[in-house]
Amino acid sequence: MGLLDQLAGQVLGSLGSQQQDPVPQGDLLNSVMGLINQAGGLPGLLQQLQASGLGDQVASWVGTGANQPVSGDQIRDALGAENIAQIAQQAGLQSEHASTGLAQLLPQIIDTLTPDGQVPQNELLTQGLSLLRGKLFG
Repeated sequence: MGLLDQLAGQVLGSLGSQQQDPVPQGDLLNSVMGLINQAGGLPGLLQQLQASGLGDQVASWVGTGANQPVSGDQIRDALGAENIAQIAQQAGLQSEHASTGLAQLLPQIIDTLTPDGQVPQNELLTQGLSLLRGKLFG
């Protein structure tokens, strides 16, 4: 099983335990990818999270050690309630479920996209996101 297959299984499994309806999971993942693009790529999203006080957590996600957890409230504060509401609507979730799901997804996705502890160049990141999208959505 490849790295992206493992990530997809972990992400979908962790979200499935929180939701009664498993259908919106892919929509939430798609929203994460859109969020990365909207922020100006992975570096922009990381900068936004760091500026909101999540610098230690972000450093752990990018680094090669264990990922520090983040709460749904911290993600909502970092990304803004309006963005979370929009993501929730797109995924067919309540806002609190979306922020909790993002709190689980972002560390895993960022960790996977930075396997050597370095933020990849945009071309490599685009390829990684495309591969992840293909594994999840066929």
